[in-house]
Amino acid sequence: MRTPARRMALAALSALAATAAFAPPAGATVFEHGISVHEDAYVQEDGGVILSGTYHCEQASPMGAMQIKATVDQGDGRLSIGAEEVVCDGTERRWVAHAPGAFSHVHPGRATVTAELQEIRLSGLMPTSVATVAQDTEDVTVHEDR
Repeated sequence: MRTPARRMALAALSALAATAAFAPPAGATVFEHGISVHEDAYVQEDGGVILSGTYHCEQASPMGAMQIKATVDQGDGRLSIGAEEVVCDGTERRWVAHAPGAFSHVHPGRATVTAELQEIRLSGLMPTSVATVAQDTEDVTVHEDR
């Protein structure tokens, strides 16, 4: 092996070793994300469902976007709905998810709600993966909304 080629190989190996030595452990993240579910949910006269809570997140990767998915489980029924636009600036914010009554069979009483803060990785305009970065599951009381 010639000397310049040997130096390049040694430099590449050194760079790889330095990257491995200073890389964060698997599963570690530099972002701080959190989400919570409010203890009360509401069902409207037309059967529509309203879920809410709070969230906070840091700016998503430039290759991705953030979304909130809320799921209510009640007896044999399960309904997943999305919340409004997510703003990731580190500030704690309120989220609200609403499902029209045509798709809901939720009634007043006890239910379990799971809220997920998800990062959607994009390639161009197409999503390539969805990762849950924060999750909360709570037993809630569903009230009639008048």
